[in-house]
Amino acid sequence: MRGQIYLKNVVTLDLDVDKCTGCEMCTIVCPHNVFEMLGEKAAIINRDLCMECGACTLNCPVDAIEVSSGVGCATAIIIGSLKGTEPTCDCSPNKSSNSCCG
Repeated sequence: MRGQIYLKNVVTLDLDVDKCTGCEMCTIVCPHNVFEMLGEKAAIINRDLCMECGACTLNCPVDAIEVSSGVGCATAIIIGSLKGTEPTCDCSPNKSSNSCCG
């Protein structure tokens, strides 16, 4: 599977497989195919593809998925792209206005 990797190891995505009922909603709504069904349960196949949009969390009927949508470095990349600036994920006390840590 190929897709755009935003930044490695920064995504807030978490899946509680024990809560998963296998409804497949996460596989349907995820725009980057982060989820796949493995048997009767969903699995995260590549968390670095996640852009933290929150579609999976909003559509999971049993609250098995958590993601802090709109945070993290994916947001910084999107804002940088829209503004024509470099993305910044600097979480220092002197954060820039482009910071994703806000």
